[in-house]
Amino acid sequence: MFKVIIAVLGLGFFSAICSAQQVRPAKSAEIYRDLKTLKRMPKVLYLAAHPDDENTGLLSWLINEQNVETGYLSLTRGDGGQNLLGTEQGAALGLIRTHELLEARRLDGAQQFFTRAIDFGFSKNTDDTFKQWDADSITADVVWVIRKFRPDVIICRFPPTAAAGHGQHAASAVVAEKAFKLAGDKNAFPGQLKYVNVWQPKRLLWNTFRFGGVNTTSENQLKADVGQYDAQLGMGYGELAGLSRSLHKSQGAGTQSVAGVRTEYFSHVLGEPAKATLFDKIPLNWSEKGVDDVDDLIDVLLLSFDYNHPDKSLHGLLMLRKRIVELQDADLRKDKLKAIDKIILSCTGFMGEVVTNQPEAIAGNSYNFKLNVISRSASPVILEQVNWINQTDNLNRRISGDSLVTIERKIQIPADAKITEPYWLEKAAKNAATFSVANDTLIGLAENEAALNVSVVLKIGTDKFAVKLPLSFKKLDPVKGDVVEQLRIVSALDLAFTEPVYFAKDKEGLAITLKLKANKNINYGKVSFKIGNTIVKTFTGVNLAENTVTIKDFLIPAEDLAKIKTSQNKLEAVFSSETNEFAKGQVLIQYPHLPSLQYFVPATTWLLKDDVKVLAKKVGYIQGAGDLIPEFLRQAGLQVDVLNEADILNAVKLASYDAVVTGVRVINTEKRIKNWQVALKSYIENGGTIVMQYNTTQDMALQNFGVYPFNISGKRVTEENAAVKFLNPKHKLLNYPNKITADDFNGWVQERGAYFPDQWDVKYEPLFEMNDTGEEPLKGSTLYAQFGKGNFIYTPLAFFRQLPAGNVGAARLFFNFISAGK
Repeated sequence: MFKVIIAVLGLGFFSAICSAQQVRPAKSAEIYRDLKTLKRMPKVLYLAAHPDDENTGLLSWLINEQNVETGYLSLTRGDGGQNLLGTEQGAALGLIRTHELLEARRLDGAQQFFTRAIDFGFSKNTDDTFKQWDADSITADVVWVIRKFRPDVIICRFPPTAAAGHGQHAASAVVAEKAFKLAGDKNAFPGQLKYVNVWQPKRLLWNTFRFGGVNTTSENQLKADVGQYDAQLGMGYGELAGLSRSLHKSQGAGTQSVAGVRTEYFSHVLGEPAKATLFDKIPLNWSEKGVDDVDDLIDVLLLSFDYNHPDKSLHGLLMLRKRIVELQDADLRKDKLKAIDKIILSCTGFMGEVVTNQPEAIAGNSYNFKLNVISRSASPVILEQVNWINQTDNLNRRISGDSLVTIERKIQIPADAKITEPYWLEKAAKNAATFSVANDTLIGLAENEAALNVSVVLKIGTDKFAVKLPLSFKKLDPVKGDVVEQLRIVSALDLAFTEPVYFAKDKEGLAITLKLKANKNINYGKVSFKIGNTIVKTFTGVNLAENTVTIKDFLIPAEDLAKIKTSQNKLEAVFSSETNEFAKGQVLIQYPHLPSLQYFVPATTWLLKDDVKVLAKKVGYIQGAGDLIPEFLRQAGLQVDVLNEADILNAVKLASYDAVVTGVRVINTEKRIKNWQVALKSYIENGGTIVMQYNTTQDMALQNFGVYPFNISGKRVTEENAAVKFLNPKHKLLNYPNKITADDFNGWVQERGAYFPDQWDVKYEPLFEMNDTGEEPLKGSTLYAQFGKGNFIYTPLAFFRQLPAGNVGAARLFFNFISAGK
């Protein structure tokens, strides 16, 4: 571990947050808070398993009331959850949730960290979790974060017991205890010590809670009152916490902003117990740290701080900075220099950006950029130097006086510039539970630092500051105004299949469609389709024009398909030119509350060859929280129409569909469904078939949504390979048009299903029995009822995961469901 050496930057270096793309001054209230934090010594690391596990109220209080540096370490990026915004799952959903966390942190002021652990979905206990997660590697990641961040207090959201409510929650506490013990041990993960020193936190606590009917708090526990009103924020910390937590939009985690003081409780776990406060026997300020004069210097700055003219503090800040530079404690010096440099730059009113008018660029090409800098300080700020990527300008130019300075340059993107993508997605994951990171020193970071920057050297007083300004894209949006985002480096060509799954039929050729996005002219290219190391078919003479998107069909003859003997195959596309080979496609994620997010995935699809029959021809689909089942059904040759309210209330039109499928969590996300229930029941009664996917018990639009009553529970089967017992092997849904056997449950991913019904009317017939290891069998994975002339099927089985993953058995079973009326 830790094989890649990081360049150590000199003093006075200030780096912009790469997703923000501009260096901008903090507001006066934020500068004042940062000054108070500069005086404080303690640090707190809050630790849990997922995005939204963090106690945002406590984080807000720690940062804004206690003025201590605080970070949240989420072991995962939330990759295994569901998405209320769109169809993204897995890595794409993890990327969305990463940036939702970052948006929350920008609001409450905490720092954000992660490990390499992948959220593989719900697990019931730590044994189940550590069958997937490698405890040693995740512990190493937590130790690395502890040694880099150097917290005095670590607070877990969950205990290592069943009270945590989720195996990954409990596992986060287990890992925290191990890491707490090892972070100060020089024999533990010694490779890290090339870059960081050992660090032993003072104590590890558990932030006990009241969740639903579970109360783990006690009056004999350590307590802290939080939620106080902060006049500089114009709200209480509980109100700020509600705003912060509500930024987890993909999870539907909107939270009330609750005013007023409340009590947080803490149970001692490891280290030295605290009797009065979280920070007992921890140095609180510089004097208690043994540096006598710094507190006085900061107190003078706080007392004289002018909210309207923060630049008046520059002289005192520069004096204070000289004192910090003299510190012997290298780690403390590094931390506090970073903090004071940020304060100094904000007090000058400095803004800087380097922008172009297009969002994407190609390595080796040149583009026109504008450097915009401005300072609002009465004290002079000198722009001494601009280090462009390919040249340096020595300027010695005064930029004070609130006058914008603009310099235009053509910048060539380095020929070896890497495409823009998250560091944890650059390489294929080690397995379904652990990301593979090429540069181990990146572990813990929420995102990559911007790779391409212009560095400006500023002289403030007698000190010099090198400020990184990322290459950025800027546009004027008629609704949002200025939009400034990361300049995204893309490849000269990217390719992707237009469909997630293809069905091959015996003795028939198969038309495969590729989307080819060319960012430069490419002539005489060839496209090869491969399964593993075997080339199925190659097509030559493919020409592509610069800045075009081409949708192109390739017909694979029946004789080539006949050579494929397995039923489920991952088909890969590779485009070769005279000088390069391309095998990846861009995934671009854009939501209003997030910056544009980009990563690249191999150009692959699933090719299914099996005796898969479907009798339904026309399917209506009612959208829920978002899944890819409509695309899957269309590729199978079905007509799939997404139904709106007028379609559903039109009895004649609704009757034209062989089946109607509802998207996942439709009862939770589509509030109008209560108005459609009569029409949908009438459709079934007159001979229609409805296949309803899973719903949860949270925020239900109606309670009784089946043709007969049933009750949803939180019960689930998380082991994707759990044995499945057929309760009535002769049932028509298990025999027509496809004969379903135990083999059809092989190769499922992440889980069998979730939120199984646990009570139902006798008119329902359960089809299967299944359970996780050591638990009672569950029969609620699929319920069937005949109603009038038609069929109602409620199935919380995870088809929304299995079908896009190309699982043949899941496809055969789902096709039986939608063919029930034929």
